[in-house]
Amino acid sequence: MTTENFWRRTLAIATVAAAAVALSGCSIISEVTNGISDAVDDSPGTTQDIFSLEVGDCEAAAPEEGEVEDTKTIDCAEPHQGEIYAASMVPDGDFPGDAAIGEQAEADCYTAFESFVGISWDDSIYNFSWYFPTESSWADGDREILCIVYHDGGESITGSLAGAAL
Repeated sequence: MTTENFWRRTLAIATVAAAAVALSGCSIISEVTNGISDAVDDSPGTTQDIFSLEVGDCEAAAPEEGEVEDTKTIDCAEPHQGEIYAASMVPDGDFPGDAAIGEQAEADCYTAFESFVGISWDDSIYNFSWYFPTESSWADGDREILCIVYHDGGESITGSLAGAAL
């Protein structure tokens, strides 16, 4: 190997090593900055992992679109944007795909809406959405669909919507 090739190889190895350190540092930096933003964030509620939500939990903010890992929960007696009102399970097996899970979520949440709110969704001022397993969470054993009732206009809700009949 020539001296020139030696230095090129050494530079290439150093560059790859520096990139690896920088990229692995992104997750560390992300954790640190998320921790700082949570400490500075004075919005009401407690940050909670999506996988630990249960029927009856209320969300401080409106349900987010896209893949969600955590949310802020708050006592339902306080003004909030959504409430988990039902849960159902997707049968085990191969990942059925987002469309199939979405169809099940829509059907399950629609069916549970009236028994929870006390009026059919078609006649209600409230709407519903859901959290559902993604392909990556499916691989970790996630099979749960969580139904969320919320006000379409973004108005805050105070108290549970159980039996509200609105």
